[in-house]
Amino acid sequence: MSIFGRMCLLGNRVLAKRNLEICAKYISNNTINEALWNKFCITTNESTTCDPYFMANNITEIQGIPGVASGVLLDNLWSAYSQKGSIIERNQTSSVAGEGQKTYSQHYVLTDIMTYFTMLVGIYFPSVTGIMAGSNRSGDLKDAQKSIPFGTILAIATTSFIYLSCVVLFGACIEGALLRDKFGEAVSGQLVIGTLAWPSPWVIVIGSFFSTCGAGLQSLTGAPRLLQAIARDGIVPFLQVFGHGKANGEPTWALLLTAGICEIGILIASLDSVAPILSMFFLMCYMFVNLACALQTLLRTPNWRPRFKYYHWTLSFVGMSLCLALMFICSWYYALVAMLIAGCIYKYIEYRGAEKEWGDGIRGLSLNAARYALLRVEHGATHTKNWRPQILVLVNLDSEQNVKHPRLLSLTTQLKAGKGLTIVGSVLQGTFLDKHVEAQKGEENIKALMTTEKTKGFCQLVVSPSVRDGISHLIQSAGLGAMKHNTVLMAWPHSWKQPTDPYSWKTFVDTVRDATSAQQALLVAKNIDSFPTSQERFADGNIDIWWIVHDGGMLMLLPFLLRQHKVWRKCRMRIFTVAQMDDNSIQMKKDLQMFLYHLRLDAEVEVVEMFENDISAFTYEKTLMMEQRSQMLKQMQLSKNEREREAQIIHDRNTASHSTVAAKSSAAPEKIQMTWTKEKLIAEKHKVKDLNAAGYRDIFNMKP
Repeated sequence: MSIFGRMCLLGNRVLAKRNLEICAKYISNNTINEALWNKFCITTNESTTCDPYFMANNITEIQGIPGVASGVLLDNLWSAYSQKGSIIERNQTSSVAGEGQKTYSQHYVLTDIMTYFTMLVGIYFPSVTGIMAGSNRSGDLKDAQKSIPFGTILAIATTSFIYLSCVVLFGACIEGALLRDKFGEAVSGQLVIGTLAWPSPWVIVIGSFFSTCGAGLQSLTGAPRLLQAIARDGIVPFLQVFGHGKANGEPTWALLLTAGICEIGILIASLDSVAPILSMFFLMCYMFVNLACALQTLLRTPNWRPRFKYYHWTLSFVGMSLCLALMFICSWYYALVAMLIAGCIYKYIEYRGAEKEWGDGIRGLSLNAARYALLRVEHGATHTKNWRPQILVLVNLDSEQNVKHPRLLSLTTQLKAGKGLTIVGSVLQGTFLDKHVEAQKGEENIKALMTTEKTKGFCQLVVSPSVRDGISHLIQSAGLGAMKHNTVLMAWPHSWKQPTDPYSWKTFVDTVRDATSAQQALLVAKNIDSFPTSQERFADGNIDIWWIVHDGGMLMLLPFLLRQHKVWRKCRMRIFTVAQMDDNSIQMKKDLQMFLYHLRLDAEVEVVEMFENDISAFTYEKTLMMEQRSQMLKQMQLSKNEREREAQIIHDRNTASHSTVAAKSSAAPEKIQMTWTKEKLIAEKHKVKDLNAAGYRDIFNMKP
């Protein structure tokens, strides 16, 4: 100890012992130490110029490794970070203040990197990354479920004790200035830990060599097998080539790739540069392992059955949080790059990877979130502002189980600017026992067409003894909870006048009735095969709306949604409404324009004047009477129950009167026609017009 490990200080600065055998300014009898003076003084023919700091401070020699009894541990408890290129100083030694000249700084011991806590954590962390060694070689263990927990815990306990005891003992035995001397320049380049070793410093050299080789071989045996397992499972498709190996199972190709990656790290030739990168990927690996364990426990996945009885999900969550925090503590930009790489790999696996028997943890989380969201939406009625068309598309299949009218899905995609629910339903006539193969094929064809048309939604195919019952079942039961359809979209029947089957139209009529009974909107697309595909673009054109029956704004909403799609974006909206010859068409147009203004819709308005006998009696009654009835009940200021009872009475009276008139007209149509003269007909028209003219105009005065 007296020979090795002695440090030379100038003031409180550590000197580098290069060609410096005697640590003193003067040897004896005022004889100068030329080796030292030549470092800090420049002699010319006339004079000698020395470094002011050198002249003002004394040279002292101290023991770099004073031992445990020296109490140096208390001095080393506190941090002493420094900038790159700064001189290492011993704070316990007094010195005369002075900067000195930068010309002489090369004779001191300098720091080669900037030191701070996060950087030191990144350098130290790779030394404790062997925790997954047992898991990486689980295929070679006889009983992996028993050996991995037992061996891993013992390994962590042993290495943690050794590492922590080494840190404490180094801090208790070695001067802090010498600990910060990375290359041992203060002790003539000696290996500091080798000075402490017994019986020879070569023990540390040989031990470090074999330890490094052992760690390298451990990585070269564990990493290739892990890579081979990933490649064989087909998790990452482009790695499948590394799944091949020798007949005895040795991963030849994976070993070559691992060796190449290791060689890149060696060629970097800087442990301080490689260590933070390694720390990022190790921390990310451990973070995802902890995240997977915590998620599997919280989601209560049936196949997650850990044998370790002391496990709790909070431990995994704390471990994940610590790993994430350490990533950003060590290097935030490396952490962001590592997370970006991991995200790209995950999205690639999601896009190209094959589904495996262990499933997907993120999918389980999505299912749990969907269940929670559905339960939340179930409570409470949907507000008008949140209303959007949730469409049930009814498609027909041909004998090959292909969709007859693919343009229905094109129209659905173009209507989905509302981002609502889409269910593509179809009915296969027969029994499920006989038709299950055809049903599976038809469902696959529908899903393939949905992918082609970029229709985001679900497919539901029903096998029923009759098409009419199957459609009724779809209208009643399609969807889940609050995520049910409110609109039915179907094509106009093609051959509804078949002479062989005079009742072929009945299915269509019954579908209309079922949709009405379910209080759902019904969209019928006529000549659907002439509709544009999603790839077409209209440079110009009009979307015409014939607004005859006030339907609450549905007819206004559909063209608005269509114009959100690229196909219809450049088309204009035109709204046509019907008036009688004697009505004030100009005022009606202004009222309707104001109505559209309040709805924030941009459209042209046209009022078409028609004779009264050209207007459907049902349309006329439906438009006027419903609005008058609602306005009258509102003005009466009745309670909700009273309004409902009064409305039901009025409805029953109107229904009875219409039934009576219809029965009489069907029983004796010729007789009724004979009692009417032209004069009576004209008088009756003027009578009805005078009674209902005010109510007709009130339609457009109502606020939306």
